[in-house]
Amino acid sequence: MSDLYVNARLTIPSSEIDVTAARSSGPGGQNVNKVNSKITLRWSPGNCTAIDPHWRDRFIARHANRITKDGELVLHSERYRDQPRNLADARLRLVEMLLECREPPKKRKKTRPTLGSKRRRKEAKTQLSQKKQSRRQRFDG
Repeated sequence: MSDLYVNARLTIPSSEIDVTAARSSGPGGQNVNKVNSKITLRWSPGNCTAIDPHWRDRFIARHANRITKDGELVLHSERYRDQPRNLADARLRLVEMLLECREPPKKRKKTRPTLGSKRRRKEAKTQLSQKKQSRRQRFDG
């Protein structure tokens, strides 16, 4: 298996990725009970030396629910009938997960409401107040 190219700054060595095959529960007809087409990809982001530490921390925080107690990310792929396509699918999903966490989230800029939005809000409140006042019953004593 070749190294996993993520982008120009990151390539994960194939020695850090563990791939196993098992019998799939997916499509395959009579072939499903004979061929190991399901792929399980395991990768330990905490032990990866190729990834930037900040990127790694964002990845671990974002995908903490997929990482085991041992610190391994486990991906299963049994979408296709053959093993090479499932392997490519699992590798692609890992790349997408990594690229999703590449950039830190943008800081939120504080904004103030515009004068027009303040005016529209007050007009809406006034209209609602007038509507409710017109529903009141007045008793002259």
